[in-house]
Amino acid sequence: MEIGFYHLTRSTLEQALPKLLAKVLSLPGRAVVLGGSVACLPAIDVALWQAEEWLPHNAPGGVDAALQPIWLTAEDGPAPNEARHLFLVRGAHSAHLAGFDRAFDLFDGGDDGAVEAARGRFREARAAGHNLAYWQQSATGGWEKRA
Repeated sequence: MEIGFYHLTRSTLEQALPKLLAKVLSLPGRAVVLGGSVACLPAIDVALWQAEEWLPHNAPGGVDAALQPIWLTAEDGPAPNEARHLFLVRGAHSAHLAGFDRAFDLFDGGDDGAVEAARGRFREARAAGHNLAYWQQSATGGWEKRA
């Protein structure tokens, strides 16, 4: 299992997430976006509808999860849409990492609490033996691998 930690320094989660999800869909692949709370999902939903590329998605209460290329949720569990990519946002943590090929842990570099929590998740993932990568946004908003 590969876990990439994505340190947002130039853009918000709502700006960066659609671009990363578009790359997964182009593989082609499917994704689950696991939010740290139900309250964060509406802003993500809006960002995906407003993205430059079409990013078909839904959340609990919507159309059958199995049909969705991107599933938004705040409930940790196995992927209901057979996704192999997991996006952890707003401090989300998953006990189901083994069910995915790759996880993306996005955190806000402008929030000291979020940075410290991400460091804790990084240490925990390293202790669990996961293959880790640390990505930080460049001055132009792209991603530079730092570790």
